[in-house]
This record gives sequence, C-alpha cells and structure tokens, in this order.
Amino acid sequence: MGFEWLAIAMFVGFFLILMSGYPVAFSFAGTGIVFGLVGWFVGAFDPSRLLLLPNNWFGTMSNLTLLAIPFFVFLGAILEKSGLAEDLLETIGIVLGSLRGGVALAVVIVGTLLAATTGVVAATVIIMGMISLPVMLRYGYDKQLAAGVIVASGTLAQLIPPSLVLLVLSDQLGVSVGDLFLGALIPGLMLSASYAIYVLVIAFLKPKVAPALPLEARQIGQAALIRKVIKAVIPPFLLIAVVLGSIFFGLATPTEAGAVGAVGACGLAALNRRLNWTLIKSASHATAVVTTVVISILFCSAFFGLVFDALGGKTLITGLLVNLPGGKIAFLIVSNILIFLLGVFLEFIEICFIAMPLLVPAAQQLGIDMVWFGVVMAINLQTAFISPPVGFSLFYLQSVAPKEISTIDIHKGAVPFMVLQVVMLFVVMLFPQTVSWLVELAAAPVL
Repeated sequence: MGFEWLAIAMFVGFFLILMSGYPVAFSFAGTGIVFGLVGWFVGAFDPSRLLLLPNNWFGTMSNLTLLAIPFFVFLGAILEKSGLAEDLLETIGIVLGSLRGGVALAVVIVGTLLAATTGVVAATVIIMGMISLPVMLRYGYDKQLAAGVIVASGTLAQLIPPSLVLLVLSDQLGVSVGDLFLGALIPGLMLSASYAIYVLVIAFLKPKVAPALPLEARQIGQAALIRKVIKAVIPPFLLIAVVLGSIFFGLATPTEAGAVGAVGACGLAALNRRLNWTLIKSASHATAVVTTVVISILFCSAFFGLVFDALGGKTLITGLLVNLPGGKIAFLIVSNILIFLLGVFLEFIEICFIAMPLLVPAAQQLGIDMVWFGVVMAINLQTAFISPPVGFSLFYLQSVAPKEISTIDIHKGAVPFMVLQVVMLFVVMLFPQTVSWLVELAAAPVL
C-alpha cells in the first residue's frame, strides 16, 4: 500500500482539527506542515515539491473568475446596507398582501431577486428575517410556515446565479462559470417556483395558517403604490437583467458583469440619496472579509493538496470512487451523501476546497458532465444549508428571530422546504436537460 496510510491519517487528522472549531485555512496549513514533515522523515515526501506552490498561487491570483467574487459581494452589501433590499421586500409585500399567503409569497419572490443580485445567503436570510418575520407573526401567520419560507427563500442564493457557490465550484471543477450560471438558472427558478406553489397551496387549504393582510395594513393610494413599485422594484430588477443578461448573452465575462453590477448598485443607492462614505466603507469591509476568507482557504488548501497528493491520497481516493460497484450511479450516491453530511457542519467554501479535489478526478474519469455535476452539488449544498438540526441558515434566522419564535419552530418549518429541495435534486439528476438545455442553446451557432 506504500504510504497511502499516511494520506488517510492526514485527512482524518485535518477533519478532527476542523471539527474542534479551528479556522479552516489554518487547519489546512497546519495539517499540511505536520504531515509534510512526517512524510519527509519517512521518505514519502520530497520537500522540493514545495517549489510548485508559488506557480500555483500566482495562477490562482491571475484567475479572472475568482475576481468576480469581490464584485458580487460588494453589490450585495450595497443593496443590504443601503436599505434598498428592505424597500424591495416591503413594496412587494404590499402588492401581494391581499392574497392569502401573500407576504410569504413576497418573501419567495424577493428571496429569488436578492439571490440573483447578492449571491450571499447570510445577508438575505437576516434581512428577510428582520423585516418580514415580525409582519407575518403580527397578522396571524403560522410560526413554522413563516420561519420555513424565510430560511428556504434566503438560501436560494446558494443556487441562483451569481451564486458564490457556483463561482467557487467553477474554479474547482475547471468549467466555465458562465456555463455553470446558465446550467443552474432553470433548476434555481424551478426550486423557487416550488416554494411559491407550496405557499399558495397551504394558504388555500389552511386559510388561518397564512391569511391575507387586513386592509389597513396595505392601504395605500394607487398613485403612491405605483411610485413605490417604480422606485423600489423596477431598478433592482433592471440591474439583475443587465448583470445576468450580459453574462448569458456573452456580452461580458462574469467579472466584468460583476463590476457593472457593483457600480449599478452604487448608482441605485445614489438615486435614493443613500450613497455616502459610511455605506461604501461598510460594504468594502464586508467584501474584504469574504474575499480574504476565500483566498486564504484557497492558498492553504493548495498546500494541503500538494502534500496529500505526494503521499498518494488523491490517487487512492480516485481509485476507490471510480471502482465502486455500480459505476456512475454508485459514485453519485456516495458524492451526494458526502456533500450533504459535510454541508450540515461546514460552510460551502470549506466544502468546495475539501471535497471537490477528491471528487472531480473520479467524476472526470467516469465521463460525467462537470457542469451538471456542479449544479447537482450546489443543490445538495443548499439542501444541507436548511437541514435540521445544524443547517447554517437556521442559525442565521435564529439570530434575528423574535422571542416568540423558538428553535423548534424554525427547524420544523424548514422540513417541508427541505423535502422540496430533495425532490428537485432527484428531478435534476433524472432529467439532466434541466441543466444542459440553456448551456447547449447558448453554445449553438447563430444562423
């Protein structure tokens, strides 16, 4: 077996350190250093391999796909911190308030729109939890439905472009981020539609669970309502259309589109007289934090991967996955179980850098379409994000939920939406055309 046992011990040691709460980047680096020294001592690791690291790191820094991350994070931070996202939710809530389940439906719509602009789950869940949850409780919504729809809709940012998950996955999978965005669009919208249908059906079958808002809560003049829609809804929608449309139609790269979106968000804040240095500093700080986390994990995971590969770890894992009884089906089952379990305990960035380097070589050898595989993994990660008892979105909402919403309410409320996610995962796995259709359409020559 050679020194593969050392690679297995290295991965187990890394995971144990990670579970202790130690920062991910330092867990990668520390484990790599320790096992690199052990490997050198027993003759399994040649330190000259470390000379490959500078080329690897410089290649990472020249990757224009990763440059899109700070632009999209900044875009989302401006919309969040300027109050534009809050205005969007309030306006759509008023428009749909006359319907049973109208506020919950507004949460789904706004969650979809914010997902298509920010790509950041935590911000979306917290914004909607602070704004819409008290409103739904005040007017008699069931606690579990109110909590569940916010958790699920806010987590759509995991899947709907320009998701940060897709940006990081494109780098790890070695596929075009534009193709990954196109592939994820239809599944993302289908998932959003399934949430909306579920809310409307529940509201129809159980009117007391999701009542319409009383007239006094949505009483506003027609002219005033039109002004609010024009001011709060149409500009963000146009921004989404410009950013994603420019990517889908090949007019701009994701990085260029992200830059345009960031400038556009500042323009919307300026039009609403909310653009100031405090806002820019706050959004820039949030962007710097997220970007630094991603890059530091990427650098340290590259070092970890170099040592792990030298000890024979990647070859061992790839061989095991490729030779599973059942071929592709068995590989997909094992991959989805692994990603789901990791997704319950870890953030998506950590999972991408831990699991993808192990899964990608096997998927490529098995001839799996990597764009489709990436979308399947993104849906799986989103499912894990809302899965009780430790899904991250549950804790995001819990941090801002009113006292009358218990932890049990949030967890029970997430279960029906988690079931919808699992159904969508099977739909995408059984019908790969849901992913490939737009990608193939974009690649087809224009007659």
